[in-house]
Amino acid sequence: MKKAWLHKQDGEESIRFVFPNDFGNYELYKKICAIPNIKGRHKENYWFCPVNTEIIKDLISWEFIVTNELKNLVTFTEVKKEQIVKHKIKDLKGNLFEFQKEGVAFIEEKKGRVLLADQMGLGKTIQCLAWINMHPELRPVVIITPASLKLDWLGKINDWLYDAETEIIRGTKPYTLTKDLIIINYDILYAWILEIRKINPKLIIADEIHYIKESTAKRTKAFKRIVRGIDHFIAVSGTPMLNRPAELYNAIKIINPNLFETPKSFQKRYCGLRYNGFGWDYSGASHLGELNYILQKTIMIRRLKKDVLKDLPDKLYSFVPIELDNEKEYKEAEENVVKWLQKEKGDEAALRAKNAETFAKFTELKKLSVKGKLTQSIEWISDFLLSGDKLVVFAHHHFVIDTIMDKFKDIAVKIDGRDSDLQKEKAKNTFQNDDKIKLFVGGIKAANVGLTLTAASSVALLEYPWSPGDVEQCADRCHRIGQKDNVTIYYLHGLNSIELHIAKLLDRKKNVLDMALDGKKSDQELLITELIKIYSEEKLI
Repeated sequence: MKKAWLHKQDGEESIRFVFPNDFGNYELYKKICAIPNIKGRHKENYWFCPVNTEIIKDLISWEFIVTNELKNLVTFTEVKKEQIVKHKIKDLKGNLFEFQKEGVAFIEEKKGRVLLADQMGLGKTIQCLAWINMHPELRPVVIITPASLKLDWLGKINDWLYDAETEIIRGTKPYTLTKDLIIINYDILYAWILEIRKINPKLIIADEIHYIKESTAKRTKAFKRIVRGIDHFIAVSGTPMLNRPAELYNAIKIINPNLFETPKSFQKRYCGLRYNGFGWDYSGASHLGELNYILQKTIMIRRLKKDVLKDLPDKLYSFVPIELDNEKEYKEAEENVVKWLQKEKGDEAALRAKNAETFAKFTELKKLSVKGKLTQSIEWISDFLLSGDKLVVFAHHHFVIDTIMDKFKDIAVKIDGRDSDLQKEKAKNTFQNDDKIKLFVGGIKAANVGLTLTAASSVALLEYPWSPGDVEQCADRCHRIGQKDNVTIYYLHGLNSIELHIAKLLDRKKNVLDMALDGKKSDQELLITELIKIYSEEKLI
């Protein structure tokens, strides 16, 4: 008989159960052996483990006779989660999807010590911010992230929280930190250890946690000094294991030091530990199903797009701000455009009459902006590709396309105006069918129609067209018959540049496309007119 009950002794509780161990139940036996922190007396068919509502659910699904006392723990936990969703997640500037609310409830249930491992595009940042908002007593909060995502965090904070004073740390010269939310990148952590420890943060969020996969790396050592003794720690990554389970060990150890006994035991069980003649090699992978089960039952929540499609719109649009590394050059060029507009006295009619000249000046600003954001855009693409998902990138200038292809030549294909029809067809088929090819780079005009790229469900616009119709055409390379996921479109825009204005205009107009039919103004002319207004009003001409 398979039976489970709640055992209480000396103020501690555990789940106890009996299970007849025979060869007819071998598959179930393997599942039981994978239960986190399971212990047993095999000869007596007697097992016990810490109380965990997810394990109780499993025992019920495995047709154990489960006492009402155990069942009530599950019911109580579910009611508690529902109360969190209904009453505590509030005072945000936007509304969460249901699965995001469940993610916040999971963080709350685990008292802010979790691995948030949702697939990219499902709003992990927003779930973290919702939990921060529930617990103002935990401020100041330190958010550690790759450099390319610092501005994205700042933008999300401004979009979702009402009362957060935020500071982005730049450089390696420490000063006193005073804000509620501190954003810092991994590469400069070593210089800020003392200042961060001084403010005594109660919560640290580590985005893209795989950045600390190497225990001997300088940033990992600094990271561990900063999080030592921290009360609440949220590790965030859509790619928590990358290629090797060993890369996850540091994060697990910080979240729950007792989950696995020693690094060696973890490596032996899950990393295919072997002696290669020179030393111990733990770059492999083994028992991944068991590892996933243990993490899901203890510290990790992970949802894939396909799991939550019912909650998502067909297309999601996301703005990703990127700092310009040629800001001085860009600002000088922008000032020259402003002076030229001043000279024309901001006369829209006159400027439209000089459409070609106006277009050329705005186009030059676009070119300078993409030049200044290219290095960090490539870093963003690199981080995305770590997920293992495929990505479609659209650009306009050949120097942008060529730079990306040089960086990712072993895993990328491209289509632009320089390619023959045969080359285009080959590139498309390779991207669709070759699992090793993760990146498609397309010219906006050459690759925005007639192509099916459903192997990817994410599109990044590195440069922008003049027409919202072209944006939709780019998105629809992935959003076609055969696509099983929703499609996310990322606007990678230069911070405080003309690109931000263009991206916002394109996004606002995407649902009211006004094509050049029946004598109507073209999209390009309408967009340029709007930009003239922006640079005439916002730049205080």
